[in-house]
Amino acid sequence: MLQVQFIRDNKDVVLEGLAKRNFANAEAIINNVLQLDETRRSTQVSLDNVLADSNKLSKEIGMLFKSGEVQKANLLKEKTSQLKENGKELTEQLNDVTTKLQDVLYQIPNVPHASVVAGTSEEDNEEVYKEGTIPDLGEKALPHWELAKKYDIIDFDLGAKISGAGFPVYKGKGARLQRALINYFLDKNTSAGYNEVQVPHLVNEASGFGTGQLPDKEGQMYHVTADDLYLIPTAEVPITNLYRGSLVKEADLPITLTGYTPCFRREAGSYGAHVRGLNRLHQFDKVEIVRVEKPENSYEALNGMVEHIKGILRELKLPYRILRLCGGDTGFTAALTFDFELYSTAQERWLEISSASNFETFQANRLKLRYKNNEGKNQLAHTLNGSSLALPRVLAAILENYQTAEGIKIPEVLVPYCGFEMID
Repeated sequence: MLQVQFIRDNKDVVLEGLAKRNFANAEAIINNVLQLDETRRSTQVSLDNVLADSNKLSKEIGMLFKSGEVQKANLLKEKTSQLKENGKELTEQLNDVTTKLQDVLYQIPNVPHASVVAGTSEEDNEEVYKEGTIPDLGEKALPHWELAKKYDIIDFDLGAKISGAGFPVYKGKGARLQRALINYFLDKNTSAGYNEVQVPHLVNEASGFGTGQLPDKEGQMYHVTADDLYLIPTAEVPITNLYRGSLVKEADLPITLTGYTPCFRREAGSYGAHVRGLNRLHQFDKVEIVRVEKPENSYEALNGMVEHIKGILRELKLPYRILRLCGGDTGFTAALTFDFELYSTAQERWLEISSASNFETFQANRLKLRYKNNEGKNQLAHTLNGSSLALPRVLAAILENYQTAEGIKIPEVLVPYCGFEMID
């Protein structure tokens, strides 16, 4: 959530950034924020004055009673009654305008970083890096869903029988490869200094608001209505919310965390060949990295996250590219996002497998996540997160890019985790 003071001090910058996102009615909404805040501030001043007058009169009344001037004291009591009534009305007005202001602020996305270009869709994203050689598999190359059936390692029909489409069942060497990837990713992250945590897979509404999934993405989340809990769409939500309402010590920054969780997404409206197999699921596994940083260090930290993910993909020897997302494709809460995509040789298309984002103070303002700086002042931290990595499309790319006439080779770095070198 944007800070009102930032909007007031940087109105033109905010409007320019929202224009990159094609955010409708931006100027009217921003003007509404400033007007509501002006009303809130003037109402607060009026309330403070009424409370101060009431307190002053109360002291005078007490002194008059002590001195025996009862009649004069009773006259002043009538004034305090009116002041209390005025205070009650002003408190209601203040609460009302504060709620309205908060509701409007929740609707406004983050301001994109200066490096983000304007755009309307993924077609306008900028490719900033590419690495690896796309293998020539010939005409007999199979897509991963056919390989999964051929080697009996993933059963999409059985998953559909149990739950519905988008809930695969991993079997045999497919399940072991899945577990190997999770352990490998966690080991890479912990060896890079990230502290591993295990977190709940359901979160409350406050957690959803804290990281920005609510009210923006409630239609994409599974809602356990009986208990008013949400199945997590990503480990980012519970991990970042570990620090909701926290005032951390500057000496404790940066905070670096990693965790594995299943993720649940309704993916409403996703149909067609592009969602076949592992391309898009309702339940999938992901290993996440999360950072809490001082503002002046956050973009260096984002670059470090990008390099870390690069290192994992190099070890897996998979062809990949990095995109800097345009304004129209950048997520609601992010200021800058880099997407990693693997090339699916059999499908002849790029598949997103990771996003690394800096949210600046947007999440921290919702979370009330602060640290005490060198001057002794409480300051909002910057939060960042990245997938390292989302498993389904990594697994799909491994199956497709490592397929041979004899079977599917296992990337060398994963063999110690799998305990086998080939799926045949």
